[in-house]
Amino acid sequence: MPNTFTQQRLAHLDSLAAELRQRGLVSRTLGGAAPVLWVWHPDSGRQTIVFATPVKDGWLFLWSPDGEESADDPALAAGSVERLLAPPAEPS
Repeated sequence: MPNTFTQQRLAHLDSLAAELRQRGLVSRTLGGAAPVLWVWHPDSGRQTIVFATPVKDGWLFLWSPDGEESADDPALAAGSVERLLAPPAEPS
């Protein structure tokens, strides 16, 4: 049974995963005691790992490179991850 801290982290990652699904991205929770969210875009093949970490006034989602959004707004975070992983624009 996960501890309260891990349960909170999982709840944040689950809320982000739900938002990502609505945008057509795929994710999977990895790691037992320190879970992270592996996210990939099925069309571009691009992927990243998202961490949920506590901060002084709540929780943050962090991902590479330099991604950061408050866990209070998983829809905003999902939009940022979606833009990062989207296929590159075709040249005109």
